[in-house]
Order: sequence, then structure tokens, then C-alpha cells
Amino acid sequence: MAMADRLELLELGDDVLYFDEPCPPRVAAQIVAAARDYGQPAAEQRLLFAYFLAPEQLSVLVALYRYYFYQHRRDDALLVAERALEVSARRLQLAGGWRNLGPRTLGEAAMRSMGMLRFHLLALKGSAVILLRLGQVGEACTRLRTIAGVDLRDALGARPLLEVIDRHYAPLTEPLD
Repeated sequence: MAMADRLELLELGDDVLYFDEPCPPRVAAQIVAAARDYGQPAAEQRLLFAYFLAPEQLSVLVALYRYYFYQHRRDDALLVAERALEVSARRLQLAGGWRNLGPRTLGEAAMRSMGMLRFHLLALKGSAVILLRLGQVGEACTRLRTIAGVDLRDALGARPLLEVIDRHYAPLTEPLD
């Protein structure tokens, strides 16, 4: 049995999660202030300033993604999701990013950081959801099928999304195995 077959994506062990990573106080203060100012132009400005200060801080990327997602600014949310994928792929040493994710690379990434691997896969799922909302069904399916191909127990819930897509967009997608 390969390591990828034994991986449990919901079990993180002692891994540090993105929100547990040390965040510079000045950056954290901008995120807190942005939450306080939500709904006002200052919120986005604060998040962008935090990004300027710490462009690879995952807490900043998650805050920006959520801000744009809930503001229905899908193109901006997708841009941030793509950035989160780049940052997490680099940290996991995934050459080629998520497109080269398979059983071997999954196992190697899990040995580096299970928490970061789970973050990467959830960012991939988040980007797929945005792509669906943008009407880019084929690309969304590619991303969801990548997750389903490595998440054999469907801990991250890609298969139900693929099943709904298959029912509604059957002519545009390949059937789910």
C-alpha cells in the first residue's frame, strides 16, 4: 500500500496550521482593523497594506480571499487563491504546483507538512469554487478531479461537487469515475 493510500487528510498531527504561524504585529493589526472596518473602503486598503507588508503570510492571503469572496469579487478572489497556491506549493516543494500532484508527490508533500498540504488542497478547492461561479466549469473540474485523485477518502469533499457538476453540466465535463 502506497503512502498516498494511507494518508488521512483530516489528521494533521503536530503540524502548525496557517493561522498558527507567527504574524508580524503590524500585519496582524491590519487584519484585525480590516475586520473591524468590514463593509467600508478602509477594510480593503488595510488588507492590501498587510499584503504589501507580508505577501507570503497565509493569514493575509486567507483574509484577502474571504474579503473578496464575500464581496462577490470573484476575479479578485481567484487571483488571491492562485497566490495562495503558489506560496503553499513553494513551501511544499511541489515542482509544477498542483498540476503535478499525484500519489508520490502527495506523499512527499505530506512528509514536509501535512498542515500545509491540507491548506494547499483547500486553496485548490476554493479556486475551483470561484471558477465554477465564473462559469469556467472545465478548469474547475480539472482542479476538483486533482483533489479527488489524491484524496481517496474524500475528506475534503471534492467528489460531491463533481457529482453535482456531472448532473448539471454533463456535456461539458468527463464523467466522474
